Amino acid sequence: MTDDQTNPLNKQAPNNPSQNNQLPTNGLKSQRIAPNTSAPQSGAAKPAPKTNSTPEPQIKKVDIAIAGVTYPIYCPVHEQEELHSAVSYINNYALDLKRDAPSLSQESLLVLCCLNLYEKIHTYQRSDEDRIQGDKQSEALLNKIMKDAHSIL
Repeated sequence: MTDDQTNPLNKQAPNNPSQNNQLPTNGLKSQRIAPNTSAPQSGAAKPAPKTNSTPEPQIKKVDIAIAGVTYPIYCPVHEQEELHSAVSYINNYALDLKRDAPSLSQESLLVLCCLNLYEKIHTYQRSDEDRIQGDKQSEALLNKIMKDAHSIL
């Protein structure tokens, strides 16, 4: 998985590949695109096939379960372990919320889970920014002390 989470979680696989050229993924950059199968017009020169310098990763359908509901996700094979790790963390978090509020619907449970996880991420980012700022201040103070020490010697 990557940090680029721009695609929503898809609950259903595409029904007809000819209608939907892109397969849903778990928010990853790589998506498989179906080849263009339209025949060239008669008398027209056939365009040269495009070659891709990097091979496309193998995509595999993975069924994940969060709070008792199964969702099909299309994931590159090399990222399945990370996906399972994320699912485990999110599932445990959602089940803890469900234990505290058993009457919540699945949708409300997932919304609350997302909001709480966002709050955790935002708090971590803020504390990381504070640590970086503290490191800069410490470095500036250390440089001043070293400069003062050199001027005394």
